[in-house]
Amino acid sequence: MEFLGTTQTASYCGPKKSYLFPEPVSTSTTQDSYQSYYLPGYRYLNTWRPSLFYRVSAVPTNSDEQGNMRNCAPLRPPTILPSVRSALYARYSPRDWYRANTVQYKGSESCRHWAGRLNEDSLRLMQDKDQLTHQTQDNTGRSLGQRLSDIDFWRSELTYELERLLTETRALETSKRRLECAADEAQRPLKVANGWSSSLILNVLVCLSLALIFTKTQDAQHALERDLSDKNSAHFIDEKCYNLRNTSDGISYYHGVEKIDGTVSVPETWAKFSDDNIRHSQNARANSMKLREETENTLENVSEEMWKQFTDTNLAFTNRIAETADTKNKLQTHLAKTLQEIFQTENTIMLLERAIMAKECPLKVAQTRLEGRTRRPNVELCRDIPQFKLVNEVFTIDDTLQTLKLRLREAQDTLQLLVLNKARLEHDLSVKANSLFIDKKCMDMRKTFPSTPRLVGYT
Repeated sequence: MEFLGTTQTASYCGPKKSYLFPEPVSTSTTQDSYQSYYLPGYRYLNTWRPSLFYRVSAVPTNSDEQGNMRNCAPLRPPTILPSVRSALYARYSPRDWYRANTVQYKGSESCRHWAGRLNEDSLRLMQDKDQLTHQTQDNTGRSLGQRLSDIDFWRSELTYELERLLTETRALETSKRRLECAADEAQRPLKVANGWSSSLILNVLVCLSLALIFTKTQDAQHALERDLSDKNSAHFIDEKCYNLRNTSDGISYYHGVEKIDGTVSVPETWAKFSDDNIRHSQNARANSMKLREETENTLENVSEEMWKQFTDTNLAFTNRIAETADTKNKLQTHLAKTLQEIFQTENTIMLLERAIMAKECPLKVAQTRLEGRTRRPNVELCRDIPQFKLVNEVFTIDDTLQTLKLRLREAQDTLQLLVLNKARLEHDLSVKANSLFIDKKCMDMRKTFPSTPRLVGYT
C-alpha cells in the first residue's frame, strides 16, 4: 500500500512495496487528480489528517501470500512522521484556487469602483455644503440685523411711554400726598372697620382707591423699566453676535448648544409682550388722570360719607353684636347634639366590631370542616348534602361579614364626619367669641372722630 496524500518529489516518502498489506486495486488517473471538494473556510472532521492507513484495498488474499506474510521479515516503522504527513496534505483543489483568485479580482474591482464614486460624491458634497454654509451664515446675519432694527423700534416706544408715565406718576404723587393727609385723619376710623361691615367697606374703598391706582402705575413703570433693560441687554448681545465673523477673536466650539432650547418666546409673543406693557402703561395713565380729576370731588364726598357712615356703623355694630351672640348660642346647641351623636356612633361601631369578631369562629369552623372533608379517599369524596350545606354556610357567613364590615366602614366614615363637624363647630364658636370681643372693643374705640377740614386733607 502506498502513502496516500504525499508527493513524488520527496525521496523519503516515495511509493514503496509493503509487506504488511496487499496492494490496493488501481484507480483511474482522473479520480486521483481531483480531491473531494471542501468549502473554503469550513473545517471538516478529517481535514487535518491524511488518509494514510484509512483506506485498505478490498482485493482478497490467497493462501500463498498468507504464507509469505508468515515468513516475511519483521515490521519496519514508516519513514515519515505523522506531523509531516499532515503538513503535506493538500486541502484545496486547483478549481478552488482559481475561484478564490476570481473572487479577489472582482472584490478589488468593486472596491475601486466604489472608492471612485465615493470620491466624486465627496467633492460634490463638500462644494454643496460649503455653499450652503455661506448661504446660511448670510441669512443668519440678515436676520440678526432685522432683529436689531426691531429691538431699536421697541426701545424707542418703551422710552417714550416711560417718560410719559413718569410725568403722570409725579402728578399722581402730588395728589397722593394730599390724600395721605386725609387718610391719616381717617386712619383711626379705619382701624375699627370689620370685614362684615358694608358701611365701612364703602369708606375703605373710597379712601384707598388712589393708593390702588398708584400701585398699578408703579407696576406699569417697573414693567416698562424691566422690559427696556432687557431690550438693552438683548441689543448689546445681538449686536455683538452680528459683528462676529469667521476671523473674529473669541469664537469657539460649544458642543451641544444647538440642542439646548432655552427660549421662552417667539417673535409674535415677544412683540406682544412689549405691546402689552405699553398698553398697560397707557391704561394706568388714563386711570391716573381720571382719578386725579375725581380727587377733589372724592375728598369732599368722603368727608360727608364718613360722617354718615360713622352713625350707620355704630348702629350696625349694635345689630351685629346681637346677631353674633344669637348665632353663638345656636352653635353651642348644635355642638351638644353633635357630641351626643358621636357617642352613639362610637357605641354602634363597638357593637359592629364585636359582631364581626363573633362571626369569625363560625366561619373558621365551616372552612375547617370543608378542608377536612377534602381528605376523604376515592369515591368517598362525594358532593353530598353536608358538602352543599357547608359551602352554603361559608358563603352565608362570608356575606354576613362583608355586610357587617361595610356597615362598620360606613359608621366609621360617619364618625369621621361627625368629628369633623364637631371641630368646625368648635372653631366657629371660637371665632364668634372672638368677634364679640372685638366688636365690643371697637364700640369703645369709636368715641372720637376727625373734623371735616382734616378729612379733606387741608391740615
